[in-house]
Amino acid sequence: YTRFRKLMTEDVNAAVRGAYDSGATQVIVADGHWNGSNILIEELDHRARLNSGSPSPFSMMQGIDESVDGVLFIGYHARNGSENAILDHTWSSRTVANVWLNDLLTGEYGLNAAVAGYFGAPVIMASGDQTACQQMSELLGNIETAVVKQATGCFAAECLSPQVTQELIYAAASRAVDRLSENNVPEPFVLDMPLRVTVEFFTSDMADRASRIPLTERQDTCISFNAQDMTVAYTAFRSM
Repeated sequence: YTRFRKLMTEDVNAAVRGAYDSGATQVIVADGHWNGSNILIEELDHRARLNSGSPSPFSMMQGIDESVDGVLFIGYHARNGSENAILDHTWSSRTVANVWLNDLLTGEYGLNAAVAGYFGAPVIMASGDQTACQQMSELLGNIETAVVKQATGCFAAECLSPQVTQELIYAAASRAVDRLSENNVPEPFVLDMPLRVTVEFFTSDMADRASRIPLTERQDTCISFNAQDMTVAYTAFRSM
């Protein structure tokens, strides 16, 4: 774990450098894995601000507001159940089997992109394995991607050297910010409202607990609710 905290920090630094070298004036980092205490702040690019710790109001998207022009997803995973995808999961590998937003099956990348879209910010770049990058491109449009490994299973992949992957991330982030300045990026990911959210849990006892939340409906291990905007949907999903 200690070893990979350093590698993750270096991946983030590559994205920060790429963004600044293409004209970004401010970069806000949200430490989004597990409990949000992974990135080594003493080794983080000094120009970036770091949101760390959990829980925070917007979790993986902490720091998002109307002033943000674009979002970069670094170290993302494919949705739960995906073939040839490293650590495929949707938010929680222990509880969440699937999530639908208005009947659209998606992963945590869709949830987070919809929060960004609520504030008018498009996702412009992502890094991950080939399956994660493909899923994000299919959902979000022609974003820049950095495919840093070729997954051959949940726990197996053909990996590139960190020196190589950091160059890929740097280049993708740089291109993305260049395109943003040229207004040549996909539109923000905005869903029709009111939003219908359905969460499928792994076991019935998990659904038992989630169904205690007011204004939810249950079918087997799936719990559904309606939300008037994406911030309410995001908060309710996290509560479940």
